[in-house]
Amino acid sequence: MRKSSCIAAALAALTCLPALAQKQLTVVNFGGANANAQKKAFYEPYEKTGTKVVAVEYNGEQAKIKVMVDSKNVTWDAVEVESPDVARGCDEGLFEKLDWSKIGNKADFVPAAVTDCGVGIFVWSTVMAWDGDKLKAGPRTWADFWDTRKFPGKRGLRKGARYNLEFALMADGVKPADVYKVLATKEGADRAFRKLGELKSNIQWWEAGAQPPQFLVAGDVVMTTVFNGRIDAANREGKHLQIGWVGGIYDLDYWVIPKGDPNKDAALKFIAFASTADAQAEYAKNIAYGPTNKHALAKLDAKTLANLPTSPANSKDALQFNLKFWADQGEDLEKRFASWATS
Repeated sequence: MRKSSCIAAALAALTCLPALAQKQLTVVNFGGANANAQKKAFYEPYEKTGTKVVAVEYNGEQAKIKVMVDSKNVTWDAVEVESPDVARGCDEGLFEKLDWSKIGNKADFVPAAVTDCGVGIFVWSTVMAWDGDKLKAGPRTWADFWDTRKFPGKRGLRKGARYNLEFALMADGVKPADVYKVLATKEGADRAFRKLGELKSNIQWWEAGAQPPQFLVAGDVVMTTVFNGRIDAANREGKHLQIGWVGGIYDLDYWVIPKGDPNKDAALKFIAFASTADAQAEYAKNIAYGPTNKHALAKLDAKTLANLPTSPANSKDALQFNLKFWADQGEDLEKRFASWATS
């Protein structure tokens, strides 16, 4: 009897193993302050529903996802990707098509957050910034950013064509709404490179997101382009860096589910949870990236809203990064930029 009872107990434990395995979810992010904000706003609250969230950091390597999908050995459930990757991965069949009826009402989200394979997590922006302790009255426009007589000193720019050509055209008087229409022409591209050339001797290039705040604090540059969340993170550590929102270029990061994920339903539930107005508002309190759920803004105080790219005041003169334009023309423009930068 005792032996039979032990066997029965062992069998019962074995039958529970699949259920236990389904109570664990692997969520992949880009690390840093963003990962910490996700932990507080998404992971820890979601774990109270009975599912353990295992966080994994990566650098956006689509190749890792492709290997999993091709080998039919998918171990990542919800993965954060950037906008070029969500579109390309969806076209290549790397991601599951999403059932939006299980996520939320599409009308509740900013339009760019709703795609076939991805759900927008947050809105971030590339903006101009300066050190408020060193520069009391900063630039108001991209024309000011380019004005080295009014504001002598080095400018920090991300090394590459993207964003810089758009900023150059705005500095040359092109309205944000017309930037991509102008840049799509040969004359417009020539105009952008010509304007960028005016600043060339005063540029200090950056390649990692952590560099612009470091340049400002060290006094290496008088102003710089930067991801807005990096300024927020520096100011939470006691710095006094300022942002100019006019003509900022905004983009989104997205949740996707790798094709063939055995945990697909659980991943979808997590994404739905992380997309609620409450979760999105909590995320924005922990890092200055804008909610994609429009109802989250009403849950935030004025101080938090003032730092978000999606607040009405900061977004009115913003430009959405044009993914299609850069997919079509980016390779040629980046090659031209590389040649220009070394000449």
